[in-house]
Amino acid sequence: MTYSKKDWLTAICMMIFIITFAITFTVFFTPLYHRAIYRLGIDITSGMDAETIKENYRFLIQYQSIFYRGTLHLPDFIMSTSGKIHFEEVKRIFEFIQITMFASAILSILCIYQQIRQSEYRFLRLTSIITVVLPVVIGMLSMMNFDQAFIIFHKIFFRNDYWIFDARTDPVIEILPQAFFMHSFIMIIIIILFLCAICYGMYHHKQKHIIRNSEEYI
Repeated sequence: MTYSKKDWLTAICMMIFIITFAITFTVFFTPLYHRAIYRLGIDITSGMDAETIKENYRFLIQYQSIFYRGTLHLPDFIMSTSGKIHFEEVKRIFEFIQITMFASAILSILCIYQQIRQSEYRFLRLTSIITVVLPVVIGMLSMMNFDQAFIIFHKIFFRNDYWIFDARTDPVIEILPQAFFMHSFIMIIIIILFLCAICYGMYHHKQKHIIRNSEEYI
């Protein structure tokens, strides 16, 4: 199948949106963390009750929002200077992801509108193909050794070692176990695969509709 430049442009915009949306949704989907508190025994290992943990996590996630302006304050945790710097760096990354999500959403809508006007749906198939490749490859490599993947990720995105927390100076790390980040990563992959499946399914549905209409016209 041959794809036009318009197909590629639309597919790339949609790919960027799908990936950034999956990340943003997962980061702000607090029920995932609430469930992890009990599944991972975070309340037991941290020595804090679940409601206190949830409240502090709410402050932490609220801080990551592109709409939040202010400093990070966790009511029940002290924080070192390096810890604050790290969360500021994390916020900048998440803000970039959120901005990219909104921008790619607008571009995707404009491109999709033009494609649908001309009854062209190949971009849906192309989107599902190019979007699924990267997360599947990264997912397979990460699942082989998530600990190593976790370290590599931080070395790529951070120019310092402030992400290596000491529980004595930054006890917040006690409520952010690495296993939770693995669960978040899995959720991101699942969302991407689900949206890719929807795109692929829509493409086949539209193709069948076009073929059926052509046969009726003949």
